[in-house]
Amino acid sequence: MIRKPNPKEYAPFYASYVDLLVEEDIVQALKDQLVSFSAFLSTINDAQSEMAYAAHKWSVKDVLNHINDVERIFAYRALCMARGEQDNLLGMDENAYQAASSTASRTFESLSSEFVAIRTTSLFFFDHLTEMDSLKLGKADGNVFSVRALGAIIVGHCQHHQSVIENRYLSC
Repeated sequence: MIRKPNPKEYAPFYASYVDLLVEEDIVQALKDQLVSFSAFLSTINDAQSEMAYAAHKWSVKDVLNHINDVERIFAYRALCMARGEQDNLLGMDENAYQAASSTASRTFESLSSEFVAIRTTSLFFFDHLTEMDSLKLGKADGNVFSVRALGAIIVGHCQHHQSVIENRYLSC
């Protein structure tokens, strides 16, 4: 079992994401969220997916694309750190990534399917880590992270954005 990280294993900025984890087992949280978030996405229709809750805000499709980008990047960081990478990994500018994406030309269904594919590959990686590998440390964007902290952040980040979609987009 890969347990939740302690606060010394990630930058303070990410505490709000890690704090959203209810389960102690990160792999189980990833598995459970694959099912629950996929079910949540299936309740959103095409019209809702195009909606933004305010001017200059992302659409639901954009938010899902962002979730996919972040999971892909954080899983890559976890892989690098688990394999002993010592270099500081680059940060990301979420707005620049979104501006460079082709989200507008994609269907919500394709973005939802992409989430399932990315999460499935993340699960293959995290499910086969040893506890020792999950505790390895590395740097990204100038901050120290453990491998398991990155897994916890993936879960919390997705949960955070699901709450944003529920409360700011679908409640309108």
